[in-house]
Amino acid sequence: MASTDASADDTLDLHLPEEFVALFGQGEQGDAPAGTETTRAGDDLLDRVADWGPAVTSAGVFQLVPVRVDRDVPIITRWMNDPAVAAFWELTGPRSVTEEHVRAQLAGDGRSVPCVGILEGLPMSYWEIYRADLDPLARYCPVRPHDTGLHLLIGDVTDRGQGIGTTLIRTVTDLVLARRPACTRVLAEPDVRNTASVAAFLGAGFRFAAEVDLPAKRAALMIRDRTPRALT
Repeated sequence: MASTDASADDTLDLHLPEEFVALFGQGEQGDAPAGTETTRAGDDLLDRVADWGPAVTSAGVFQLVPVRVDRDVPIITRWMNDPAVAAFWELTGPRSVTEEHVRAQLAGDGRSVPCVGILEGLPMSYWEIYRADLDPLARYCPVRPHDTGLHLLIGDVTDRGQGIGTTLIRTVTDLVLARRPACTRVLAEPDVRNTASVAAFLGAGFRFAAEVDLPAKRAALMIRDRTPRALT
């Protein structure tokens, strides 16, 4: 679907650059079979999330660790069955439901990297770092080459409502912009009903750009630019 947004500086005629086509071709011919947990193409498309390293935050030392199914799916399943999470992720049920979702992320060409967020040595959040310009999201809102998107959940109720989410969103966004020099914007699209999530992104330096109708929700498109826009 072509965007009707009148903001020309945000829009992009969606055609895959040749570099992307070449990467996908390499993935199809030379990468591990579908269902394995890492691909060389993934390293290229998101600049090796596994190597981004830890970051010191006001809440403690935080690090994104790419998901390993056998190790991480049990705790992610527990988080997905929390009513506050389930209301927006809609992945309640047995381990197989969560595992199918996670394996779909891992089996792709590397445009999405699912991660567990480790804070002070403990797993406490789930993240999907993805190429927004190569995601179905690009059919519904303006994108630019190398735009990077975030999905996340905070796993335990004790870590919610204290500003930790805002702190970690800011930290991960800073990591994206530091480790992905070609990326000029980080995007998120929380459900408009998820006011706590929208507030957390605003607190982390994102701006509200638009409401967008996606197949499964009406989303608030949140954008953090590499260089903040001048106020007018």
